[in-house]
Amino acid sequence: MDKNGALQASAYAKNNLHSRYNPQSEAERYIDSLNLKTNIKYFILIEPGRGFLIPVLQEKFKESKIIVLHIEKQDDLPDIDSDIPVFTGTEPAQVQGFLESNIKDNIENVKIIEWRPSLNHYKELYVKLLSAVVSFLKRTDAGNRTTALFGKRWVRNFFRNLDTLNKNLLYKQTETPVIITGSGPGLEEALPLIKDAQNTHLIIAASSSVMALSHSGISADLIISADGGSWALKHLYPCYRESLFNKKSGGVKALAVNLCAALPSQCEDTPLFLINDGTFWQSVILHELSLPSVIITQKGTVTAAAIELALILSSSNIYLAGMDLSVNDIRTHAKPYSFDNLFLSCANRFNPFYSQCFMRSYYTSKGESLDIYASWFKTQLNTWEKRIFSVTDSRIFKTAKPDKNLKNKNIDDFFKETKMQNNSESLRERGAAALLKALKNKEYAQNIKQELVSLLFAGEDSVTDEELEKTIKKTALHGTCHE
Repeated sequence: MDKNGALQASAYAKNNLHSRYNPQSEAERYIDSLNLKTNIKYFILIEPGRGFLIPVLQEKFKESKIIVLHIEKQDDLPDIDSDIPVFTGTEPAQVQGFLESNIKDNIENVKIIEWRPSLNHYKELYVKLLSAVVSFLKRTDAGNRTTALFGKRWVRNFFRNLDTLNKNLLYKQTETPVIITGSGPGLEEALPLIKDAQNTHLIIAASSSVMALSHSGISADLIISADGGSWALKHLYPCYRESLFNKKSGGVKALAVNLCAALPSQCEDTPLFLINDGTFWQSVILHELSLPSVIITQKGTVTAAAIELALILSSSNIYLAGMDLSVNDIRTHAKPYSFDNLFLSCANRFNPFYSQCFMRSYYTSKGESLDIYASWFKTQLNTWEKRIFSVTDSRIFKTAKPDKNLKNKNIDDFFKETKMQNNSESLRERGAAALLKALKNKEYAQNIKQELVSLLFAGEDSVTDEELEKTIKKTALHGTCHE
């Protein structure tokens, strides 16, 4: 090592981050000791100091992508490859946003590399940064497992639902406060407050909460549904059985949906408020078909999407009810709940209904999903405007009651229903043609292919353009049901 390099290494060794004599050899020995697999696509380096690990990883893993996370700005760092994403800071929301923009593949191929001397120096800040990375990986892993199971179904749903789209909804932002309802047990406690406020507040209801609202005489203005599984239909069927979308009776105005959701055929006469998850393939199709939509990226939970939607629709306060992110004894949902009939129908003296409820609550509480979402919401609160409250006690949100002294809302002041123009070629066919055309455009092709391969070919790394095109045609033009 030359004299200048020795001086720089010595200066950095003041913080005990690197060897005083030969930090490069130290980095090589450390990487060798990890016995890393050869199929790693992404390395996330947690505060690597002067970055002696980087050239070692570049030499040994030429096809891997390196992502560097620094706790604070480091002076006199050597120049590194401009293709290496570098982030400085420990704010969880910013860290996770940075990782989301740089990691697009299955996180099974992601490896965290810690430079442990940094822990001794930065202590709590190091732990904070590492925790943000781990939370991101857990949440992404849950999303990837869902994508692997339902990716093809989501694409099929998207094109199928284009054929049922006859009316859509335009909006302008309002100053009317919003109430968002989830289906957690806490919704029951909030029902009287929601009923008193339903004439003055815009109510956005997760589809799973509609039965509980309807049972208490409360009509939502928008029902939001984003689940692509066929079981999601069981939340929507009661809306049509009870004629909740009958505008003459002051019923629900529209369905707020991502077209990847499972929607019943009855929704042909229901206005759809379209949600675009921001992916290239969806944006290309919606733009080509001139379908207005709002962009809300996938969050893994419909309540998060509802909050994002409320922030778009209103500049006033947002109140949450039934978003408990916890289990209340053996109660996982407010009553009545759409799935209860499934358990009642198979109950018998060997498998009583309450035993089923107990097992459902047990596995829900033991699983990590509620804690993952709770952690995500805590992180996300720092990025949202400070006007989101919980109607009842919450483990995450501040508590506040809806304002009683407001004038009655007029839903038609900020929503406008439009009808689709008839065309000899169906929206499904036009959408598929637009997507296939975009795949031949160098500007979009790489991003679209990456998105669709993860949905249509779960777990497969190499898919030819011909295979992808054939599968798109089959899924888009021949998918006739929510499989």
